[in-house]
Amino acid sequence: MNTFLLLAACSSLCTLIGALPSLFLRDISHRGKDVLLAYTAGIMVAASTYGLLPSALKLSNMYVLTVGILLGAMLLTVMELYIPHADPSHSNTRSDERHSLLLIAMLLHNLPEGFSTGISLASGDTDMGTLVATAIGLQNIPEGFLVSLFLVTRRTGMGKTFLYSSAIAATEWATACLGYYFGTELRLLIPYGLAFAGGAMLYVVYKELIPESHGDGHEIPATFAFIIGTLTMIGLVEWLG
Repeated sequence: MNTFLLLAACSSLCTLIGALPSLFLRDISHRGKDVLLAYTAGIMVAASTYGLLPSALKLSNMYVLTVGILLGAMLLTVMELYIPHADPSHSNTRSDERHSLLLIAMLLHNLPEGFSTGISLASGDTDMGTLVATAIGLQNIPEGFLVSLFLVTRRTGMGKTFLYSSAIAATEWATACLGYYFGTELRLLIPYGLAFAGGAMLYVVYKELIPESHGDGHEIPATFAFIIGTLTMIGLVEWLG
């Protein structure tokens, strides 16, 4: 339990670590944003395909894996359709409304991330749990940076920007606790939960991060950033054995 609390808290706090530098910046190029998004996407894909999904398959079978992945993707699809939200680069609503919609969008993105951390740490596989928590923490850094940078460049106060970032981090920690509860109290659901989290993460990557990173004509540097992010995660897998 103590290990879970420490790893889940560190993973969530990486959002705030990423947010801090942007509080003192006023601009970053589209190229820089695209590279960060693509690097994040690579980390998430590798975490899913090298951590969550193989572990789900090892604990169950192809049927469970398929059901879990499809449930993760379908749940986020429903949430995308029925919960109003907006992503950082799409904009023509007024400033206060944009801030609220952006917060909702990032909270939606963090649900599968927090759940992934919790269910992985509850699985009993310490290496896999540490791997997923590390992967989520790594991708939280550029995510926190981009969100807070978006707010700062729209003249949001430093205090309010930090509050938004804290809310996103707290939500991820709360969903990690939920995932851990399901994993420890209902152990039969662990393979479903791992596959669910993997499917949800793949959905976020393909639906949000990759299109966003290719939206300003920087496909080549974004593609290499994606590959480097994937290699970073594979390197962590090998390092953790």
